[in-house]
Amino acid sequence: MRVIAIFNVKGGVGKSTLAANLAWAAATCSARRTLLWDLDAQGDGGYLLGIDRATGSDGTALFARETAPERLIVPTRFALLDVLPADPGLRKLERFLFALGKKARLARLTEALAERYDRIVIDCPPALGEISAQVMRAADAIIVPVVASPLARRGLADVRDELRRIAPRHAPMLPVFALYDARRKLHREAHAQEPDWPLVPMASVVERMAVERKPVGAFAPATPAADSIRRLWSGIERKLCGS
Repeated sequence: MRVIAIFNVKGGVGKSTLAANLAWAAATCSARRTLLWDLDAQGDGGYLLGIDRATGSDGTALFARETAPERLIVPTRFALLDVLPADPGLRKLERFLFALGKKARLARLTEALAERYDRIVIDCPPALGEISAQVMRAADAIIVPVVASPLARRGLADVRDELRRIAPRHAPMLPVFALYDARRKLHREAHAQEPDWPLVPMASVVERMAVERKPVGAFAPATPAADSIRRLWSGIERKLCGS
């Protein structure tokens, strides 16, 4: 089992969209038993896979070991892909984890799911704190979506600094140009400076995910956006497998 964290401290960079697409690719392209764990209280990652945000649940109960993950996990319409959906109680999780004082609690929870899943994709909230620290300790790969702009790339520097602070031997980090628009000079210049970073284009089919509530590859498989997701996942999978 491998854990892939999708994280950035800046919102609006396509984080949840990327998480949903990569989870689908893990299940569909690699035939991996996959769980999307939506830790962002807004719940967009699960929503894009057709799963509504949970109601009447306390997001801290799982971390307090008051409930088992299996009671909260919801299957999607896609083979091999489940979601552990967000709920409003996750807004209290930062404070709860800090008070709990168990720095590896999230890592222990993912380890407990190893018999059931091959890949766990975590959609992280866009903030630095105890949740991000726990995710980074548990992750085998950290995917950082950035928009090709100076401000968004400052967020990448913040992620790197946090990794150095909490986990000097942290998991590999992969920046990805999300919402990339080749018509914009600033985007082209940023890509020229970092030509090895993968990119996912800004496209109407990506925006349409919120209407279809499906990954791009499920309803528009022949588009450049779907192809970019498949290529990105293929590279991540090779790294996870050590090749």
